[in-house]
Amino acid sequence: MPANFIDLTPENLADEHLCCIIRSKKPHSGVEAKRQWLAERLREGHVFRKLDEKGTVFIEYAPLETAWVPVVGDNYLYIYCLWVTGPHKGKGYGRALLESCLADARAKGKSGVCMLGAEKQKAWLSDQSFARRFGFVVADTTETGYQLLALSLDGTLPRFTPGAKRGIIDRQELTIYYDAQCPFIHQCVEKIAAFCEAGGIPLSLVRVDSLAQAKALPCPFNNFAVFYRGQFQTVNLLDEAAVRRLLKK
Repeated sequence: MPANFIDLTPENLADEHLCCIIRSKKPHSGVEAKRQWLAERLREGHVFRKLDEKGTVFIEYAPLETAWVPVVGDNYLYIYCLWVTGPHKGKGYGRALLESCLADARAKGKSGVCMLGAEKQKAWLSDQSFARRFGFVVADTTETGYQLLALSLDGTLPRFTPGAKRGIIDRQELTIYYDAQCPFIHQCVEKIAAFCEAGGIPLSLVRVDSLAQAKALPCPFNNFAVFYRGQFQTVNLLDEAAVRRLLKK
């Protein structure tokens, strides 16, 4: 691993920033929720690797068996996030981070590495065109336009669960599944809840708080997923304008 990258550990987790939202003196509810979530995940082999300075330059991945996503496969790593933004772009950090993940997979004898993608690049998902340049290919698809991208090291491929591919639930109201993996989620959910309450809009919020629950989800999921009228809509975090557009469908 390059000398200017560090991994979060149980020992340094409380003191290191989490990249997406740089913690200031004022506590941030989403950051602290993520920190608590990470405290449990690091014990399971979850990796959060970042540039050793303030900025959004990091990769986050985990053994697929313990990754909170409705994806199954033997001996893979799953990438949740790979982000490089702002003044750090164009310096080779993204390549170095992804190469460090692939090197980790090879060193541990993994079958490969996978990540969530889509037919068209979605916000809140890592840059899949970048991943394809490293050899990632489509391993599985859903009827809703999402793809599972994988780089196999032994010829095997992971797959979505049958429920994730189906993308249907009984609830007709706006329904959001979410966990604490992304520090932006906490405020996003709070704002959507307040907006729906003010407008008398029926809303169901389903907090995903276990691995078993995540593996059994009825849709693609990276940390957030939206249904309306029983149909899966998106893994994108929503603002009020996006909720209004969705409700007009």
